[in-house]
Amino acid sequence: MKLSKKSEYALRALLELTMAHGKTTLQRHEIAARQHIPVEFLEQILLALKRAGLLSSRRGMKGGYGLIKSPNEITLGQVIRILDGPLAPIGCVSKTAYEKCRECPYADNPQCPVQHVMGAVRDAISGILDHYTLADFAAGSHKQ
Repeated sequence: MKLSKKSEYALRALLELTMAHGKTTLQRHEIAARQHIPVEFLEQILLALKRAGLLSSRRGMKGGYGLIKSPNEITLGQVIRILDGPLAPIGCVSKTAYEKCRECPYADNPQCPVQHVMGAVRDAISGILDHYTLADFAAGSHKQ
């Protein structure tokens, strides 16, 4: 799995929003400047996160973006799935977007060596990202 620029920027923007949570909202240009993110790209990311129910926005002089939920309730896995899709390296091991293999000679067998290994990779990735919250991320916590 390779993290896209979109997810990388989202995580950096969410760091800012986590630090401001409960205190103030942040305008997109503030987030963009602090995290060195192109504002046009950030706007698309913030809109996707808002549509997914993670952010709220308010217009006007005192407007901006804020987290709807507590940073303890939002995992890195959620954020990455919103922007990049499933965490699974191949479709036939995805728990959220399963796709049956078409050309694989093991597609109809109960035991597939590729699926077995890639399932373990998916479990390792989601085991970390689904248990690491924005609060952990912002605090610099190292979960095992």
